[in-house]
Amino acid sequence: MTVSLQKGQRISLSKPGGGGLTLVRMGLGWDAIKKKGFFGSREQDIDLDASVVVFADQQVADVVYFGQLTSRDGSIRHTGDNLTGAGDGDDESIIVDLSRVPVHVTSLVFTVSSFQGQNFNQVQNAFCRLVDETSGTELARYTLTGGGAHTGMVMARLYRHGQEWKLGAIGEPSQGRTFQDMLPAIAAHA
Repeated sequence: MTVSLQKGQRISLSKPGGGGLTLVRMGLGWDAIKKKGFFGSREQDIDLDASVVVFADQQVADVVYFGQLTSRDGSIRHTGDNLTGAGDGDDESIIVDLSRVPVHVTSLVFTVSSFQGQNFNQVQNAFCRLVDETSGTELARYTLTGGGAHTGMVMARLYRHGQEWKLGAIGEPSQGRTFQDMLPAIAAHA
C-alpha cells in the first residue's frame, strides 16, 4: 500500500512484522508541459537530473548523479540520465542498498535540478517515489504540486533513526542547474 506523502511528512521504513528494507529505489518522474503552437501542440524536452548527496553528520561524504553513477562504496547506484522526460513512470532512478550504506552515513538527500535552466513552471506531473526494490512495491510517493520559477528541488531525505531508516518528504524549491549549485539548500536538510 502506497503512502501519499505531504511536504514535511515522515514515515518509517521498517517492514510490518519487524525488520527493515534492504534495497530501495528512489524514482523521479516528470513531464514537459505541452505548448500550443500554430501547427498544434508539442512537448518541449526537459532535462531534469536526479542526484543524491550522502551525509555523514553534517558533512558531505559522497554524491551520486549523472556524472558519478555509483557511490565510492558501491551501495548507491544511479540508473542513468534521461535528457527529455519522455516516457511514463520513473524518468531517473537511484537504487540504494541500505544494508551496505556505511554506518557513519547519517542521511541521503535526494534532489532534482534542471540542467538546461528551465524552471518548474515548464514541468508537470513531477513526483518522487520510494519502491521496495526486492518486491517492486511502491511504499511512498510525493507528488509536487504547482510550478514555480525555481530550477531545482530538494525532494526527500532518507535518514537513520536509531537502528532503522526513515523517509521524509521535503519539497523545498531551490535554484541551481546542478546539485553543486544547490549545496547550501541541500545541506540545510542533512
